[in-house]
Amino acid sequence: MMKTAYAWGLRRNEVRMLDLVDLAANPAARQFGEAGIVYVRHGKAMKGSPPKRRSVLTVPEFGWAVGCLDEWIVEGRPRLAAPGASWLWPSERGGHTVAANWVSSMFTEVRKEAGLDDGLDFHSLRRSYVTHLIEDGYDAFFVQQQVGHEHGSTTSIYTGLSPDYRARVVNDALARTAKAAITRKEP
Repeated sequence: MMKTAYAWGLRRNEVRMLDLVDLAANPAARQFGEAGIVYVRHGKAMKGSPPKRRSVLTVPEFGWAVGCLDEWIVEGRPRLAAPGASWLWPSERGGHTVAANWVSSMFTEVRKEAGLDDGLDFHSLRRSYVTHLIEDGYDAFFVQQQVGHEHGSTTSIYTGLSPDYRARVVNDALARTAKAAITRKEP
């Protein structure tokens, strides 16, 4: 579940509420099979509004997650899902999806086992997704649409760019400036 949340930039409630029908092929990216698009039907709602829906495209950098998801659907999920149940993440009770608190406690358990900082929470997966897409050169508006933010400023808050990335951006700008100076013709 955590790999799915990270690979598609999903919030805790969005990932836990996924249904098998929320996975679909993307005709433009057939290599991802039935996980080329993830339809989020339980996105964060604005006050007094129903949940926001969006579609999240699988991007090549996170294509590895398709195999993990396929393995879960074929091997893990059938052990828990009641006949006819369609939740992607059924609870041990069968047809119902796992509880939000369970998701958070599982993340905390994994975080502790991995020796990661106590300041990390489940939402850190989403912030990492945004940062990694930006660092990989994806357009900021595309990233904003992927994560379902109404405003680009919200997406920018999520972005914690690494020192290596920032140094690369400066080096690229210097290289462009030098190239322009060299190729500039005098009148």
